[in-house]
Amino acid sequence: MKKLGFVLLLLILSSCGFNGSYRYSCQDPDNWGKKECAPPLCSADGNCTETLLGFDPTASTIEVAPETTEGTVVP
Repeated sequence: MKKLGFVLLLLILSSCGFNGSYRYSCQDPDNWGKKECAPPLCSADGNCTETLLGFDPTASTIEVAPETTEGTVVP
């Protein structure tokens, strides 16, 4: 019975149609440096890499919020 379930699971997953491509061209890491994925060209259709991923993958630094002591409650 377990083998039948495994075969059915494989059949269902193989019929999903995933071909390894990206929905948007600017999601592909090979296209991140191209002109079509950089503002202002990509801003018109919302196809900017930063918009699609939620972060800028070409940025080499990470911003860290400064620690503050305001509002800290000490018992």
